Amino acid sequence: MDFLKSAVASAIAKGSSFPYALGDRLDNEESIWALHSATKRDDGSSCSIFTFDLQKDKSRLPLARNALRKLRTLRHPGIIKVLDTLETETNIYIVAEKLAPLSWHIKRKSISEETAKWGLYTVASTVKFINEDAASVHGNIKSSSIYTSESGEWKIGGFEALSSMKDDDAVIYNYGSLVPGSGRSQPPEVTNGGWAAIKRNPIAAVDSFGLGILVFEVFSGSFRGTDQLSQTKAIPSTMVPSYRRLINSNPKIRLSAGHFLEQGTKVGGFFETPLIRLTTDVDNLGLKSETERDQFLSELDAVSNDVPEDFFKMKVLPELLKSVEFGGGGPKVFAAVLKIGSKLSDDEYEAKLVPVIIRLFNNPDRAMRVCLLDNLPLMIHRLSQKDVSNKIFPCMVTGFTDVAPIVREQTVKAVLTIVGKLTDRVVNGELLRYLAKTANDEQPGIRTNTTICLGKIAKNLGASSRSKVLVAAFTRSLRDPFVHARNAALMAMSATIDFFSEDDCAYKILPSLCPCLVDKERIVRDQANKTLDLYLARVRKHGASLADTALPAADSVNTASSTSTRMGNSGDTSWAGWAISSFTNKMTTARGEMQPPVDGLTSNAPNESRSASLPASGRTTPATLPSSGKAVAVVTERVATFTDSALLDGQQPDDAFKAWGDMGEEDDSFFDAPTSRKRSPEPRNNTKYDDEGEPDFAGWLAAQSQAKSKKPLPKGLTKVANARPSNIDRPTSTHTIRPGVGTKKLLNTTSKPKVTVPVKKIDTKPQETESTDDGWGDDWD
Repeated sequence: MDFLKSAVASAIAKGSSFPYALGDRLDNEESIWALHSATKRDDGSSCSIFTFDLQKDKSRLPLARNALRKLRTLRHPGIIKVLDTLETETNIYIVAEKLAPLSWHIKRKSISEETAKWGLYTVASTVKFINEDAASVHGNIKSSSIYTSESGEWKIGGFEALSSMKDDDAVIYNYGSLVPGSGRSQPPEVTNGGWAAIKRNPIAAVDSFGLGILVFEVFSGSFRGTDQLSQTKAIPSTMVPSYRRLINSNPKIRLSAGHFLEQGTKVGGFFETPLIRLTTDVDNLGLKSETERDQFLSELDAVSNDVPEDFFKMKVLPELLKSVEFGGGGPKVFAAVLKIGSKLSDDEYEAKLVPVIIRLFNNPDRAMRVCLLDNLPLMIHRLSQKDVSNKIFPCMVTGFTDVAPIVREQTVKAVLTIVGKLTDRVVNGELLRYLAKTANDEQPGIRTNTTICLGKIAKNLGASSRSKVLVAAFTRSLRDPFVHARNAALMAMSATIDFFSEDDCAYKILPSLCPCLVDKERIVRDQANKTLDLYLARVRKHGASLADTALPAADSVNTASSTSTRMGNSGDTSWAGWAISSFTNKMTTARGEMQPPVDGLTSNAPNESRSASLPASGRTTPATLPSSGKAVAVVTERVATFTDSALLDGQQPDDAFKAWGDMGEEDDSFFDAPTSRKRSPEPRNNTKYDDEGEPDFAGWLAAQSQAKSKKPLPKGLTKVANARPSNIDRPTSTHTIRPGVGTKKLLNTTSKPKVTVPVKKIDTKPQETESTDDGWGDDWD
């Protein structure tokens, strides 16, 4: 063997144009050829090379050259395919398709009955062609002359003795006995009368006997001599009668290969198998009608698992792909393609199926698109991220806006399959914009599926826009008139709770959940209670971790120092006790002079002794504040801080979020500061205390004092409102206390013109900008 390899290498070195690289030698018994595996230098494709050593076996050189000549001229699907030939001074090379000796499979007993019948059918068809169409005799039909191709098909080789009966000086007459193993497998008439006896008998007689020997070898195993041919135990019972006629000792009544085929293919014959029908129909699949195509596919499913997978990969699959793309095979044929494709390796799948799948996504046929989307889970793990993002998804997006609802719905469902193969830019940009359209679809089922889809792909969304998109989508679905859309939104909220901050839960989600608690549908109410419990638990847990107060430490000291001066019970923890304590604390800690009222009247008028920091019901809050004003300043500072923090979320919105539009709050003006109202004139007659206003504690004290002592009020009480520095000129004023009014003052100013101080409005509502647009449908068409 080493010598042979060196000789081959020498020949290839001399002929630099030989484009094949020789590999290992394969076992090829009873043949004048040495079989080697090889590869083509250009593309690395596999092939086989038969080599014949001229120096080692000169006596059989005529047989080698005869085989070389016949293989060049005879073409048939059942004959090994020759790619190239080369003859040098030392060797003859025949380059053929990738082959393996059939004897390997026979020794291993790895051939199933279904495969054996299919192989014998192929060989019989080829022998019929040689005998009838080519008018020739092969003279060497046995297992050592049969090879299996890469597709699993059986191919005939061993053309050393093949001769045309029209040639008077045929090779088989002179060199037939030099074929290895011929003495053991030759028919009785040749054994008795030599190879010249074939002239006196039918052309097919010799090859029919060889076909009988092949049948015995395939089912029974190794063949040692013709005396074994009578043992038919392993041969299928339906084939035994025809087999016996093949090995008949009388060549004139021996069954030819053509008649053997007829016996096997008739109704109920031994060649009536799904695999054989499939192989005969697959070549013409593109020309079949829809009914014939359906029958072919049903037979394809009926083929057992022990059929060679290589045949489906190499022969059936290419024909099915042609039928899908150009023959109108449609979704049914594509399902068969995927079934066979599941057995391909990743490299084979990439080379054979991926280009076709990409082309099919460009096909405008809706039935094919739905079929592709339905079977996408079977293909996605074989598709690269580059192909999905750059080639498949751009074609797939047309389904989001298709006029057929089934296409839109299947496209939305397919998002769950391909989202893992899409880039972040595509997911947070183009995909979200299309989902915004389907979330507003006219079909309620598509809206519902979009909500479910968003909930399941939440983990794939960008962190910067995820909460905004989900809140906008889910809160919109909570108002959907379709009951299952509302229920889907609630379930999606429960599943995505970890993606929201505590502020989102408290300010945005919980308020939107409350209306669902009184939904007309029980299924929605039940799910709303479950979802609400989840969010409440999270918000409460977060609230428990917060500090007791956010006020500065200085305020705490001032408040503690003034506790002893409060009116009422300072230890009262009820709501009323706290409110009264807070009110009286503000009264007792007030210092300095009161500023002029907003209407320009003097501060010592009887009807205006009410504290400026406590507006009456239905009245405008005074714009002037006490001179000390520390508590009010703290409140103003806190409002400003709240306003600034509320605007932080909307300063830089994501581009993808713009497609989700306005969230559609029903009344955002709820959080606005109260607007100024025109003061209505007060009646000058006596009025009683109105429960809707604030208690006039100063008037009550004055009335009690006058009733007991009939004396004027203490100097401190009467001068609080009028106290001014002595170095400031003030206008003269007079006032009277009328019965029933208490200390409400009517201020008459004569020395100064009336001055109206505009009311300062503190707007705590976040400023509306494009970046804080939490809406749902502004950009949806």
